[in-house]
Amino acid sequence: MMSLLEVLQGAAKFLDKQGVEQPRLNAEHLLAHVLGVKRLELYLQFDRPLGEKERAPLRDLVRKRGKGVPLQHLLGTVEFCGRTFLCDSRALIPRTETEQLVERALTYKTPSSRPRSILDVATGSGIIALSLALEWPEAKITATDISQLALSLAHENALLHGVTSVEFLEADLLPPTQKNDQFDLITANLPYISSVEIPTLSREVQYDPTLALDGGVGGLDLINRFIPLATTRLIQGGHILLEIGKDQDLQVMECLERHNYSDILALPDYQGVLRFIEAAHG
Repeated sequence: MMSLLEVLQGAAKFLDKQGVEQPRLNAEHLLAHVLGVKRLELYLQFDRPLGEKERAPLRDLVRKRGKGVPLQHLLGTVEFCGRTFLCDSRALIPRTETEQLVERALTYKTPSSRPRSILDVATGSGIIALSLALEWPEAKITATDISQLALSLAHENALLHGVTSVEFLEADLLPPTQKNDQFDLITANLPYISSVEIPTLSREVQYDPTLALDGGVGGLDLINRFIPLATTRLIQGGHILLEIGKDQDLQVMECLERHNYSDILALPDYQGVLRFIEAAHG
């Protein structure tokens, strides 16, 4: 028998040798997952003996993590805006920065007293649309994605959180033409990585769907196509809120200016990178 602490230390040492960032934290998450307890509860059980029944599944998970399989895929969940969502290879793993996009969206006021009408484009696992729906239960929210696999995960997340107010649609950017809804707010976390950069990304990112990463040769193909299209669905004075890549702010702002958006503003993430662009229609 080995103690929980000894098992934890061994797993962390192995992950460190495999080049995994924050090896001890990763080992704690995996062990807590295997034991079915919260991570912090491990600190109260360091002397607990662990037999082969517990150690075998942990070894398998640690081995996969050491090969670069993302921690979120191994756990099957991700924390986002204080909530737990399902997460797997069907959609992009939500980034911490995207929580700030939701925080910013929640600051917008509607031009009138009517319920909010929101469109979330490239919704992936649905975390933006569902996070907004959970904060604004009266809002009417539509979420689109071109990937059926991503939408299936989004539906599962909606079911997990009991959200029925979000309509998920398979679409290339905007909802089908027969749906002529106008929106107060359009959010979009579109692919913005250059095609040539994708092979150089970390091994963890390689597990994300290429469809959710690839923004074309310059990284802005989809964003540049989307910006003029969004004007057809935004109400006068409605807002568009985009997540972008590093050093893409000037190009995106220029594109918005060309298509007659106003009040264009670049907003930094917590690292100081200009990560978000907002603008008003008209």
